[in-house]
Amino acid sequence: MVKGKPFIKWVGGKTQLISQLDELLPANFEQMDNVTYIEPFVGGGAMLFYMLQRYPNIRQAIINDINGDLTTCYQTVRDYPEELIASLRDIQKAYNELQTEEGRKDFFMAVRARYNEKNLDPIKNTTKFFFLNRTCFNGLYRVNKKGLFNVPFGKYVNPQIYDEETIRLDSELLRRVEILNGDFERTFEYANGNTLFYFDPPYRPLSDTSSFNDYTKESFNDDAQIRLKEFCDRINDAGYMFMLSNSDCKGKNEEDNFFDVLYADYHIERVWAARYINSNPTKRGKLTEILVHNYNETKQNIHRNDIFDGPYFAAEEVI
Repeated sequence: MVKGKPFIKWVGGKTQLISQLDELLPANFEQMDNVTYIEPFVGGGAMLFYMLQRYPNIRQAIINDINGDLTTCYQTVRDYPEELIASLRDIQKAYNELQTEEGRKDFFMAVRARYNEKNLDPIKNTTKFFFLNRTCFNGLYRVNKKGLFNVPFGKYVNPQIYDEETIRLDSELLRRVEILNGDFERTFEYANGNTLFYFDPPYRPLSDTSSFNDYTKESFNDDAQIRLKEFCDRINDAGYMFMLSNSDCKGKNEEDNFFDVLYADYHIERVWAARYINSNPTKRGKLTEILVHNYNETKQNIHRNDIFDGPYFAAEEVI
């Protein structure tokens, strides 16, 4: 069965971590009625599309991102899938007809320049967003301090800029979703009853050169990470659930206890993730990420108790 999935590439996307994230959901999540699911940093949406298809008890979903071009993408896929497909078909055809790398680069630079003028209608803006996402270097989304997209040409000969079936399936799923564009804290007003927040914010960089959090002109620095934790406190105090992903600074530097101290009042798990987007191949590979949550029992705990009569000891992963 073909399923909905992210329609764009996004650095830090959660596709490879879905099974681990699912195991760390609240133990009784499937039994909850009328769940509200909120993603204040939606990014590529891998977790969103998984949750909408896996858990029919999610009756209301809200997504948000501070990147207005990204949220316009979601709105366009939801509301105008056929018009978007027709527009993407045209730009794909025009690009495929180019015979030289120089010609393809010129085409890319012209699209990037027009996109950065920021006065396009939603379908044209989203078409160019898709195109740049699939033809720029490594599928990065990065802007400068003026908010202008500045990722260089990726030199791909035959990139697949879009997939019709994915857009149509995602459009159906997104009809159940309210799409917001703004600061993450505004999502609080949408919480109601059985509410789960999943946070996948810009990650705290592991080194001075490893940051990919500049996909908006607003920096997500340590002060922002602290503000996010305080927002998690607000969620917890209101009786709602949250789960949060971030980089594992301690995995890189044993003395870096930033998140362990910041989220000391909550449960901190560590999950394995592969990271392939790095200009230096020696820095690609497996590393740990943290997963913070404010509920005691996870699906993983229940599954372990079903299998083992005695204490559970996790085997050390060898890499």
